Amino acid sequence: MATTHPQTPVVALDGADLVVERPASPGRRTLLIVAAAIVAVVVLFFGIRYLAYATTHQTTDDAQIDADQIDATSKIAERVSRILVDTNQPVKRGQLLIQLDDRDERERLLQAQANVRVADAQAQAAESNVTLTRDTQLAQNEEGSGQIAQAQAGISSADASAQSARDQIAAAQAALDAARADLQAAQAAVPGAYQAMLKAQADLRRTQSLVGTGDLPQAQLDAARAAYQSAVSAYQQAQANASAAAANVGQEQQKLVAQRSSAGSSAAQIGVQLGTLVTAQGKLAESSTPSRVSAQQAQANAATAQIGASTALLKTAQDQLSYTQIRSPIDGYVGAKNVEVGRTVQPGESLMTIIPSSGVYITANYKETQLGNMHPGQLVDIGVDAYKGVKFQGHVETIAPASQNKFSLVPPQNATGNFVKVTQRVPVRIVFDNPDPKYPLRPGMSVEASVKVK
Repeated sequence: MATTHPQTPVVALDGADLVVERPASPGRRTLLIVAAAIVAVVVLFFGIRYLAYATTHQTTDDAQIDADQIDATSKIAERVSRILVDTNQPVKRGQLLIQLDDRDERERLLQAQANVRVADAQAQAAESNVTLTRDTQLAQNEEGSGQIAQAQAGISSADASAQSARDQIAAAQAALDAARADLQAAQAAVPGAYQAMLKAQADLRRTQSLVGTGDLPQAQLDAARAAYQSAVSAYQQAQANASAAAANVGQEQQKLVAQRSSAGSSAAQIGVQLGTLVTAQGKLAESSTPSRVSAQQAQANAATAQIGASTALLKTAQDQLSYTQIRSPIDGYVGAKNVEVGRTVQPGESLMTIIPSSGVYITANYKETQLGNMHPGQLVDIGVDAYKGVKFQGHVETIAPASQNKFSLVPPQNATGNFVKVTQRVPVRIVFDNPDPKYPLRPGMSVEASVKVK
């Protein structure tokens, strides 16, 4: 029979105090066993849950909140006149952020507006010129047709006058010939009358001699005297007739010359009228040329096109003026301000960074070995380091088409001889489902994302 020896108390030295441990009682031992069993059950319960969760989810803490931040830039080179917002300030879409100096742009706008008005006035004047040219051409055509008809009538009249003048020349020539014949007859009668006068004079002298001797009576002397006076009268009449005939010949010659001059004038008038006809025909041909209206229409079209060009320049000037006001393109917050008043900015230069107030997402960098069963649309449990104990829900939106290092500035080129296999990470975009406004999500916050893949 074994002898039971009482257990020796265990003395523990703790500083200056001595602690004596007594043997555990049976009740206490039972309590420890129960506690251990409870701990084992709890560990088993949570271990099973953890294992179940781990086998159906892929988790990574290489993740952070991102947002499509926007840089506010200038489209023109201009001096900054005012800055109306400051860093971290909330802004609304369309809110004025920066005002640039706009004096030059306003002057260019006024000049462009004036150019549009000038171009419009020129186009209207050109269209009026087209109408005026067309109406003038019609009037000139009618006038030219009238001048042609008038010239043709003048030619006919001049031709008739020339024919009449030619007829009158023939009549004047006949009258001249008759006058010359009368002159010849009158001149031929003068010698006979002269001889008759000489004979009557001789007879008068013989009669006077015989009457003086008494051989003839006084009556014979009177008869001789009368005969002599008659012969003198006849001689004088013959001379007068010859002079009259000569004068008549001169008159007829003058008439003939006048008729010939008139005929020449009529012939010349025909030439004048022919020239007038040619001139009228030329004017009609010139006025009826379709190119006159076409040329004016081309000028009108060019003026109308100039309106379009001026309007385009006006639109450019308006745009340039609008570019002096830099406005926020989204609702968000001013993240960074890289500009000061008085500085001259350049086109494309980043002046402010606008962080959107909504639409944030998570970029989670999963190992390539975790992506086998992952696809867009899967649910995601999200924990944000800034909000301990708060769980967010989301879903996978997209999976990047390549790993991170493929987007680096100098992608690695693994040589065959010294290749070392490294597990790559692929970015996965995760979006929040109904985020709680009480917990603002800011880009850059670290998160832990677990994608339910099964």
